[in-house]
Amino acid sequence: MPVQPAASTPPEPSGGVGADLAQRLVALLARSSRGDEHAFAELYDLTASRVHGLARRVVRDPAQAEEVAQEAYLEIWRQSARFDASRGSALAWMLTIVHRRAVDRVRSAESAQARDQRYAAVGDGPEYDVVDEEVTTRMESARVRRALDSLTEVQREAVTLAYYGGYTHREVADLLDVPLGTVKTRMRDGLIRLRDALGVEA
Repeated sequence: MPVQPAASTPPEPSGGVGADLAQRLVALLARSSRGDEHAFAELYDLTASRVHGLARRVVRDPAQAEEVAQEAYLEIWRQSARFDASRGSALAWMLTIVHRRAVDRVRSAESAQARDQRYAAVGDGPEYDVVDEEVTTRMESARVRRALDSLTEVQREAVTLAYYGGYTHREVADLLDVPLGTVKTRMRDGLIRLRDALGVEA
């Protein structure tokens, strides 16, 4: 179990994640996978502002964003051995976990709210069957994930950072340490493949 990192985090380096820091994150994940709590604490310090920022953008509520971030870090700790540097950057892998956790939290809250509203509307009458709604939500989520899996690693990385992480094209280029034009190409091609996989009309 990871130690609780310090509450304060150092300021992030300007210009996004450069090559040196990206390599540092990979090394820290590798050490974390071997149970190195000090490495995990450093990983936390280097990424906390981005992780919390993404969680906050998705769930909106600060308290729930904090919970989502903690859940995501716990998953990162447990799954760190599964990270494969040949398939993408450490930060993109981490933010994907954060985004998934945040979306699950939002959907859970919305589902609970919808059930409460339906119950209030019918009073003592029979409860609505919420199974169909839950199944539909889970199927749609699985469909989107399958569509993302159909992308190449570089395409998925760029799309995840831009649309799930909320970063600009320039920030994504800095994060991945690639030219801006390359990022735009990856995102264009990735979005085309996503549209096709989801059956969305152009």
